[in-house]
Amino acid sequence: MADITAIILTKNEEANIEKCIKSIKPIVKRIVVVDSGSTDGTVRIASELGAEILVNEMKPFLYAKQFLYGMEHAHIDTKWVFRIDADEELTQQSAAEIEKLCNENEETDVNGIVVRFEVNFMGRPIRHGGVYPLRKLLLFKYGKGTIEDRCMDEHCILFEGRSVEVSCDSLHHDDKGLSAWIEKHNNYSTREMMDYFNSTRAEDADAATGMQKLDSKARFKRFLRWKIYYRLPAGFRAYAYYFYRYYIRLGFLDGREGKIFCFMQAYWYRFLVDAKIYEESKKGK
Repeated sequence: MADITAIILTKNEEANIEKCIKSIKPIVKRIVVVDSGSTDGTVRIASELGAEILVNEMKPFLYAKQFLYGMEHAHIDTKWVFRIDADEELTQQSAAEIEKLCNENEETDVNGIVVRFEVNFMGRPIRHGGVYPLRKLLLFKYGKGTIEDRCMDEHCILFEGRSVEVSCDSLHHDDKGLSAWIEKHNNYSTREMMDYFNSTRAEDADAATGMQKLDSKARFKRFLRWKIYYRLPAGFRAYAYYFYRYYIRLGFLDGREGKIFCFMQAYWYRFLVDAKIYEESKKGK
């Protein structure tokens, strides 16, 4: 076991929370679930599995602010903090590797650990289209890192030191189905629209996007989003992104599920963000 406090944010995650908690329980000292008013069995299941429960019904739900709430109210006394979503789970191999890296680096300048995921959509692993592997800095030493206070595309960042990457894959697998996926991404599109206006209104674009504090891969992706993608014409950029993901990055090799995923995530979602940006622009906001 490593000296880790895991924080999981939930809202009606009955379908996912059990597998998430069971996958991390052998390697962490504490599991704190910060729930935003679930009406299903999420809290009961998490509590039965030994998780500590904090309730904060944040409206509108902003991931970064909810995570910061958890950080503030969990009274963390462990060396490491682990941000993990309810639809994510570790494999035995990735759990063992994370445990080893945390224990080996308690007193080194390694202050962050990047976890890599295989995304599963409609029961099929998505291995093409630029998605695999999905990399996220999810573990950091308490006091040496935090999460960006953004509406969307929030990343964990380090104040100092360096990060290392886990070599074994973990799993990103949402069992709630396509309708829940659409509802979640509709909410994401509103948050991204808010983030777009917050960032473009800031005097210093680099400070607004926070690129200087990110790890190299996340910094490059954010550079592409703000310096290239959002400078393309609205509407066209969503189609261009879909074409790139499905044809150039070979998303079609993931079969029918890959086609649906590329269309929904690279075109429908991106177009929805543009539509909400346009709607707010017409209001003069």
